[in-house]
Amino acid sequence: MTAPTFPQGSAALPDATTQDGAYPRPQLVRAHWTDLSGPWDFAWDDSLGRTLSEVEFDHRIEVPFPPESPASGLGDTGFHPCVWYRRTITAGDLEGAGSVPGDGSRLLLHFGAVDHDCTVWVNGSVVATHSGGQTPFSADVTDHLTGEGDELVVRAVDLPSDVSVLRGKQDWRQDPHTIWYHRTTGIWQPVWLEAVPATSIAHVAWRNDLSSATVEAEVELRGPVGPDAELTIALGHDGELLAQSSVRTLGESTVTVRLVIPRQLNGQAYEELLWSPDRPTLLSATVAITDASASADAVASYVGLRSVGVSRDALLLNDRPVPFRAVLAQNYWPETHNAATAEMLRREVELVLELGFTAARVHQKAEDPRFLYWADRLGLMIWGETASAYAFDRRSMTELVTEWSAIVHRDSSHPSIVTWVPLNESWGVQHISHDPRQQAFSRSVADLTRALDGTRPVISNDGWEHTRSDIVTIHDYECDTSILSERYGSRESLQRMLDGFGPAGRRMRAGLDGAPQPPEDAALPVMLTEFGGVSLATGTDGDWGYATAADPDAFESHVTEILRVIGRMRTLAGYCYTQLTDTGQETNGLLYADRTPKFPIERIRAAVQGRPDPEA
Repeated sequence: MTAPTFPQGSAALPDATTQDGAYPRPQLVRAHWTDLSGPWDFAWDDSLGRTLSEVEFDHRIEVPFPPESPASGLGDTGFHPCVWYRRTITAGDLEGAGSVPGDGSRLLLHFGAVDHDCTVWVNGSVVATHSGGQTPFSADVTDHLTGEGDELVVRAVDLPSDVSVLRGKQDWRQDPHTIWYHRTTGIWQPVWLEAVPATSIAHVAWRNDLSSATVEAEVELRGPVGPDAELTIALGHDGELLAQSSVRTLGESTVTVRLVIPRQLNGQAYEELLWSPDRPTLLSATVAITDASASADAVASYVGLRSVGVSRDALLLNDRPVPFRAVLAQNYWPETHNAATAEMLRREVELVLELGFTAARVHQKAEDPRFLYWADRLGLMIWGETASAYAFDRRSMTELVTEWSAIVHRDSSHPSIVTWVPLNESWGVQHISHDPRQQAFSRSVADLTRALDGTRPVISNDGWEHTRSDIVTIHDYECDTSILSERYGSRESLQRMLDGFGPAGRRMRAGLDGAPQPPEDAALPVMLTEFGGVSLATGTDGDWGYATAADPDAFESHVTEILRVIGRMRTLAGYCYTQLTDTGQETNGLLYADRTPKFPIERIRAAVQGRPDPEA
């Protein structure tokens, strides 16, 4: 593949389509970076009153694991609203990040996610503040570094009782109960350094249009951009250059480049390069900027060519119906809680696929981009979600709009994400069935999502009380298969439920007040996006599930029958089974918390795929 010339003196960029998954930002890759994970000094500040000079760092913590988790080395699950971290940035760290003294480069300090309100100091100077527990932020720390051992300090505030922030599954009580888990406080995704030129590439958003064989890149630039700066983008696959285009920036900091892929104009062969679960093809990409007055920058990225749509009976991928067999994944581990290593994230994707599912709904969490990379690469469709607030007030609305917009901005280029879900089960809009303000908020967030990214279906409120959804989703934990067969066995019985109250006693639509169904709704697909939830009794006090099987044989029989009945329902365009793993006191996983299966994987896969038992 012929690619743009790399900056003089820099190493060749890696191929972003075959990376090892360790790089924290897999869709914008540079040759050098320094991982700051590992042992840091640590302190709690339960009074919330200490200043930088007053903190006594009397503990050690393993970053990026939250202090509540055993992997952090602390494992303290008590109420601690404020935490402090400290580490030294060494000359070796700077060298590893690609910094060369005197070359004019800028040192960027990146945080994948810190929950919730964060302040960062370098050598006593504030270099960054950020609010939002799921989204990344960066700071240019160049002017604050000496190169001779620089002090990095991080303070995070996360009030356990604050229900206006996006909490997701983090319990507001001291101990986990029912479907809520231990809290995640402070740093829980990678912290890392990289050196960039004075003018550098900050973000690339990819979009494609299959019918016109085009790929569009919206490139955000950082630093001074001269009027003669030139942006060059190249796309390739398996050694073949597919398209290349260069444009002048004219001094603009956001530049859009449109590329036509001539090979894709051949209607008899264009599907060879499309992304799908069966063939998750990724195109390698390079993006480079050159300017006579500044150093050049180049990054590696990747693109998945695919479209997403809906029909009455199916989710459409590349204008073809796609089997949508999803599993609800909490992505919570006993040792690390919400955090995970790169290897754990890859293995989670592999496990979902090995069980026969084609999709995963990572629940109440915007997952680490490294997980999305493996979903892109291995062909797992993802339901794009966020954590929810529990209150409806001005601050909770602002929190959701701000953080959700940042999540869509970060993740919109991942081909694996096929749907956006900003709200779930009326969490944070508890009275949406009769409160016009909450209905308006749900509609507005759904429409905001469409404005930010018009390439995917949007679900306004997953489970019930929909306001403006492109897929009608239902949550139903009925475990009597005869009742499930009656509810979903015909379009008439399903329509009666959609026009009234759902299985949880909640209206299926909010704001209609008995008005006739909008004509366009009749063409929307219906999915059962939570069901099952069968627990295998362990005899441990506090085990929880929506139904309980007394022994492993009963568990396998119950799960297999539910999957068989729902899987054959032609009224449904897809489903999402609850859930992948046991999580804390929730013992309703197909796998135990350590990721071992409750019955053989080949038999789980057969049940998921609707095939006969391979051992029968």
